[in-house]
Amino acid sequence: MSTEQTQGSSKKWIVLFVPLMLFVVLVVFLLKGLGDDPTHLESVLIDKPVPAFTAEDLFDPTEQHSEQVLKQGPLLLNVWATWCPTCRAEHEFLNELAAQGIPIVGLNYKDDSRGKAMDWLNTLGDPYTVNLYDPEGKVAFEFGVYGAPETYFIDAQGRVRYRHVGDVNPRNWENQLKAVYQQMVKEAKQ
Repeated sequence: MSTEQTQGSSKKWIVLFVPLMLFVVLVVFLLKGLGDDPTHLESVLIDKPVPAFTAEDLFDPTEQHSEQVLKQGPLLLNVWATWCPTCRAEHEFLNELAAQGIPIVGLNYKDDSRGKAMDWLNTLGDPYTVNLYDPEGKVAFEFGVYGAPETYFIDAQGRVRYRHVGDVNPRNWENQLKAVYQQMVKEAKQ
C-alpha cells in the first residue's frame, strides 16, 4: 500500500470518527441533563450565614435593613418582582403560608418603580414580615440570585439551609419544601 493510500484511508477514518464521537458526547451530555431537577440549583451559601447587606425598606425609604432581619428565623426569603409572571402565580400561595404563621421576608428585585411594587402588595396582599427594596439587584447578587422567583430557607441561626428556584406552590410545598421548613423549626426548638 502506498503512502498516499494510507493517508487517504486515515483521512476517511478521521472524517467518520470525529463527528461520531461528537454525537456520542452530545447524547451523553443531554441524557445526563434529563435527570436533573431544574428548580434545584446548588448555592455556595448552603449551611453558611446569610451575607452581609443593607437595603431600604420598600414602604419607607428612610428605614434601612441589614442581614439581621434574616437572623430571626426560621423564615423564608422570597425574591420577587412585579415584572415576573411566575411571581404573580406564586403570590396567592405565599399569602396562604403567611396566614399559617410562616414568616416570609420579601426581596423586591430589580423593579424600576417602588410605587409598582407597593401597589402590587396593596392589591394582591402582603405576605411579608419585612419588605426589602433592591432596585439594582445588589442584595440579590450577594445571595447568588439568577432571577425571580427564588426562595431561600433560613434557619434560626441565620444560615441558608435551602434554595428553591421557581415558584413556591401547593404541590412543591407539600412534596418537598414543607419538610425543609419543618426541620428548621424542629432544630430551633432544640
